[in-house]
This record gives sequence, structure tokens and C-alpha cells, in this order.
Amino acid sequence: MLKLKLPFIIFLISSSVLLAQRDFSTVEITSEKLTENVYALFGAGGNIGLAIGDDAAYLIDDQFGPLTEKIVAHVQTITDKPINFVLNTHMHGDHTGGNGNLANAGALVIAHENVRKRMVGAEEPRPKEAWPVVTFNDKMTLYLKNGKSVHAMHVNPAHTDGDTYYYFPEDNVIHMGDNFFSGRYPYLDLGSGGDIDGLISNTSMALELIDDETKIIPGHGAISYKSDLKDFTEILITLRERIKNARSSGKSLEETQKMGLSKEWDDTHGQGFINADRIVEFIYKSAD
Repeated sequence: MLKLKLPFIIFLISSSVLLAQRDFSTVEITSEKLTENVYALFGAGGNIGLAIGDDAAYLIDDQFGPLTEKIVAHVQTITDKPINFVLNTHMHGDHTGGNGNLANAGALVIAHENVRKRMVGAEEPRPKEAWPVVTFNDKMTLYLKNGKSVHAMHVNPAHTDGDTYYYFPEDNVIHMGDNFFSGRYPYLDLGSGGDIDGLISNTSMALELIDDETKIIPGHGAISYKSDLKDFTEILITLRERIKNARSSGKSLEETQKMGLSKEWDDTHGQGFINADRIVEFIYKSAD
């Protein structure tokens, strides 16, 4: 059984309580057409990718379980193809909460092997129906039977140790999952392999892979482009350098958090789930 650190256990418990208390009845699912056969869907939780093949629809992530009916209904306004495949970018519930519902409806759930390991080995294991039934350890390609393909690429541990990019080369679209929080500070799940060095390496790799016209589906935030990802990466690089220097000089975490090292971006990037203190903590604890 995987041993999860106390902060992550607390995070899981807190998330479960919030989910039980949350009212999803007012959530609306919307979409943005990116290419002829690739869309992004928005609702509550992580952004969803939708690819339409010749005989099936492919979902990348599926938000929270109570939203599955709304998500499926919205997909049906776009295509009459059945949702036969669900691809997970990582294991967090705001991206995989609908796995079980969609699997029970006939979809095949696919993810990196670490996603399944963490679902199975958690202190409170996710229901079996939510577990990926096809896993990969490095990369995988799915062919959509319409001349298009989706390339799954496991990347360095960054947000978690199961992070995967899904790249559509013919459509010039990439879903980066929670390796990219557009316009906000990222969440690094340190108890599940989160690491700032891995995140910077991964976003830098993505910058080499894409071009100025590539449409990026971030884990959270609006559809973005290479310039947005470049800005995000530069902020992370600068913060990592400043925080490492403070740590190397003997500053404690609490002292480093009081130094205002992220003040240039706190008003724009630090007003959401992750504030200035949290991003400093993530980098302080994970930077090599």
C-alpha cells in the first residue's frame, strides 16, 4: 500500500467533505471549439478535452462525479458519437470524479500506471469502477480513425507523479492537465510526487514541442497559447531561484514567506486556490 503523507491525507478528507457539501445543481457545462474535432469543456473542476473520432468520442478528464450527466448531455449537443474512452491527466478527483460513472456506461478509462497505483493504494481507495483499466508507463498513441491521433506523454513528477500530457499533433492542440494553471499559481501535491523542478522541466519541454499557434488546454484557466505558457514558466523559474537563495542563506520557511518574493504576481496569480504563502511553501520544500 502506498504511504501518503499527513498533509495529503488531510487534503483528501477536506476535499471529500467539501464535495459532499457542494451544490453542483447550478453548475453549467460550456465548451469552446478549438478545431474541427477538438473541444474544451468547462464546468467545475479541471478543464475537459473532447476529441471526436470516426466512431467514438474521447474525453480527457471528467471533473466531479455529480456532473457526469451534465457533461454527457453537453457532449451530445456537439456529437452523436458515444464516449468510449476517458483519458486521465492525473488522479485528483476534480479531474477523475466521473471515471466510475463513465466506465459503468461503457467507457474505457486510460491513464499512466501511477494514477491507478495511487487510486488503488490510497488510505481511502477510490471505487474500483474509477480505476483505469488500461495503463502505460511512458507514452502511448491512440488513433481516432479519421487521420488524427492523440499522443499520451508521461512527464516528470510535477503536479503529481502520474502527470500526462495529451497532444493532438494534427490539430495542434495540447492538454497539459495541472502542469499548467493558466494565470494563477500552480498546486504541487508534494505528498503525491509534486516537484517544482519537474514542473519547470515539463513546461520548458512543452515550449519546445509547441508553436505560437498551438492551443493549450490548461488544467485550470482559459485556453492559452505559447506566450502564456512562457510567462508562467518564467515566473516559476524566477520564484525558484529567489526561494532557493533564501533557503540556502538559512532562512526558515516562515521567514521566506515573509520576504515578499512573489509580490510582483500575487495580485494576478495568487488570489485563487494557491496564494503567495502556498506557492513559496511548495517551492521551498521541493526545489533541489
